[in-house]
Amino acid sequence: MFFTGDSTSRKRVDLGGRSSKERDRQKLLEQTRLERNRRLWLRQQNSAALKIQKYFRGRKAVEAERTKVRQQFYQTYGKHCQNVDRHYFGPDSEFLRQLIFFFNAQNINDFSVLVETCRLLQQFVRDSGDALGLFVGVDHSLNHSSVAYRLKRLSFSCIQAIHQNRNQLKDQLLMTPEESSASTTTLLQALVLLLDPKLPWACKTVGYLMQRNVFSLFREVILTVKENINARGSFGKLYALERVLVLMISHVGQSPCICSNVDSRRSFLSQIVTIPFLWQLFPYLKEVFASRILIQYYTNQMALCVQNHANVLPTDISNEFPGYACLLANILETASAALSQLNCSFEMVIDLAAVTTFLMEALPPIKSSSREIRESSTVGDDDLILGDQIVLDNNLEQQITNAIDSRFLLQLTNVLFGGISTVHASHNEGPDDKEVAAVGAACAFLHVTFNTLPQERIMTVLAYRTELVPVLWNFMKRCQQNQKWSSLPERCSYLLGDAPGWLLPLSVFCPVYKHMLTIVDNEEFYEQEKPLPLKDVRCLIVILRQALWQLLWVNPLAHPSSGKSISNTSAHKRHPVEAIQNRVGTVASELLSQLQDWNNRRQFTPPSYFHSDGVNDYFISQAVIEGTKAHDILKQAPFLIPFTSRVKIFTSQLESVRQTQGAHGVFAGNRFRIRRDHILEDAYNQMSALSEEDLRGHIRVTFVNEFGVEEAGIDGGGIFKDFMENITRAAFDVQYGLFKETADHLLYPNPGSGMTHEQHLQFFHFLGTLLAKAMFEGILVDIPFATFFLSKLKQKYNYLNDLPSLDPELYRHLIFLKHYKGDISELELYFVIVNNEYGEQTEEELLPGGCEILHCKFV
Repeated sequence: MFFTGDSTSRKRVDLGGRSSKERDRQKLLEQTRLERNRRLWLRQQNSAALKIQKYFRGRKAVEAERTKVRQQFYQTYGKHCQNVDRHYFGPDSEFLRQLIFFFNAQNINDFSVLVETCRLLQQFVRDSGDALGLFVGVDHSLNHSSVAYRLKRLSFSCIQAIHQNRNQLKDQLLMTPEESSASTTTLLQALVLLLDPKLPWACKTVGYLMQRNVFSLFREVILTVKENINARGSFGKLYALERVLVLMISHVGQSPCICSNVDSRRSFLSQIVTIPFLWQLFPYLKEVFASRILIQYYTNQMALCVQNHANVLPTDISNEFPGYACLLANILETASAALSQLNCSFEMVIDLAAVTTFLMEALPPIKSSSREIRESSTVGDDDLILGDQIVLDNNLEQQITNAIDSRFLLQLTNVLFGGISTVHASHNEGPDDKEVAAVGAACAFLHVTFNTLPQERIMTVLAYRTELVPVLWNFMKRCQQNQKWSSLPERCSYLLGDAPGWLLPLSVFCPVYKHMLTIVDNEEFYEQEKPLPLKDVRCLIVILRQALWQLLWVNPLAHPSSGKSISNTSAHKRHPVEAIQNRVGTVASELLSQLQDWNNRRQFTPPSYFHSDGVNDYFISQAVIEGTKAHDILKQAPFLIPFTSRVKIFTSQLESVRQTQGAHGVFAGNRFRIRRDHILEDAYNQMSALSEEDLRGHIRVTFVNEFGVEEAGIDGGGIFKDFMENITRAAFDVQYGLFKETADHLLYPNPGSGMTHEQHLQFFHFLGTLLAKAMFEGILVDIPFATFFLSKLKQKYNYLNDLPSLDPELYRHLIFLKHYKGDISELELYFVIVNNEYGEQTEEELLPGGCEILHCKFV
């Protein structure tokens, strides 16, 4: 600063608003806090150091004491227990007390002493036949708590010895007691003796072992020797270890039992049942596990804890064997045996369905058929990427798929629906709690199964060998009549409380009933009224219509799938309710569309039954606009909208396009000279290259007669209409070769059109363009297409009841075979068809070698 002549100094001002004294105070407080934290850290460091010193000093002292006791043991009983007799196992002997005190599983000498002790133990029990007297002496009535403590410590030492030396002993673990007297077999046989349920301390011993997480140790032992088992093919020969596991799991759950609860993450279910292909290793263990008492106990335990601990199941194997998938596979493999037992518990089956539903929902989809692969390929790219993160082992997939077979499904539904009548005298009462629980459990399991497994394996069984459809329909009909849909979400844990009650039953009923309709013939549906009476079908149409309208218009999804089914696991995890709503929207639309086809074929209910009451002028105005809810409904479920309303929407859309097109002016350049006697060829050559914009514009046609002279007249619309009538008459004439006709003179594309026209596919595309132009211009073209061809145009599948529109004679023959009561081999039918094209007959095999396969072999 420059000198101003003022001798006084100006007072410094802190722009922060604080004086220097306050600033010094804050600095002092901060320094004090840091010093206090430093002193605390030093105290903690000193305390930790003291604890570490005490720990190591304690360990050294204990190790020294163990060494001292070990030497005393050798002097008294011999280094190989050569001085031991039966009395040393009594309650007053120091033999077992000293052994369990100094035993170290990693010490080879201790391991040898333990093996010799177990060998002597088995020998003395065989000689006397009294294991209890060997340990407690003559007076069995005394409470020998010290004996129980020694024996449970001895049992754990045996397991510890096998676990610590599993890599060296893995070959011995493959031997049965009858095959070898190896050290591992001796230890395991001693465990079998000590865990005998007849002994009074058996419960305490098992409880102690489970508290020490022995199932985790057993898991590591089994996984260590599993590779050798696969190489040797020694499945089912681990009898010694298997007997130990059988004794332990058989004890749990029995009464009286004083075992304390074990952490479910360290239990038999989490550690052992999650081992891949467990039952191949231990077939007898599988038999015991599937017994009525044990399967009921363990299934209940799984139902209580699996949802909380599924994410902490063991992950010590490769990603191809996730714990939840291995657990599911092993549970399903035992389920069939459990369900086949007499007096199978209804509560157990409810728990089993809940557990398998939860585990299966975590699986990636397992698809096999080409049709299902095509359908699953419509899922969004994001879902496919997420779904590809989990790829199961092929053998594990096969185990899960094979377990859910026809026998399992039949047994499951029989137990769940065994006490539910499919015919009720009165429908004034809603379903009771048991029926709601059964329906909820079955529907949740089957819904997840449909999204995970190939449907062709299970759909036929559910449709024709179970009472699923009658039971579900009776349940839904009574809920509809009594308005008691809300009871299902309240009692079914799979659904949220605010989810519609009809959501879960429809997700299962619709695909199964739709599958039944695929092979039902006209006589069965209309005359015999199978699989449901026609009056019930009318009620079903009302339920489906109301459900669809609720899903698509009243409470639609935030991101509708436009009819695409969500079958990806990640999608179910992120939005479980949206996933099931999406599925119901798809399957209900498909079923209602199929029922409308049946009604169009022969009317059994007024067409208005398919129309929603909510279609009004506002809905119609919205349906014209792409991207709106109403427009999505028009594409996914057009049958909900009356035909007159759909015509109004279509004409409004056309008018909007015409107005847009008219704003761009008239395309004067689109003029064509067409010879009347070559109308199709000339039109194709000149018009096939037109763009979409050109086709929407004006097209003016000038006809040329057979002398090459242009016909007089100005095309103001009438000549083009004449052109459309003539060209469609020529193109759809069966003599031209592009189309054939049925016995009822209905048209469908000629499979042999390529033999007469080299560019037949281009001609079909051009004809589709012409028909679109006719619809755009409002020109009526009367072309009698066959029903099955119209179904293909609407991207629908054709089934047995669509066959009469193609070949009524073949349909009659197939119906005859379907209802034939005699020996079908007498008809001498083979898997061959005869094609007659242009007077030439050719045989085509329906199966490889079909000309040599009798039909009776596939019946």
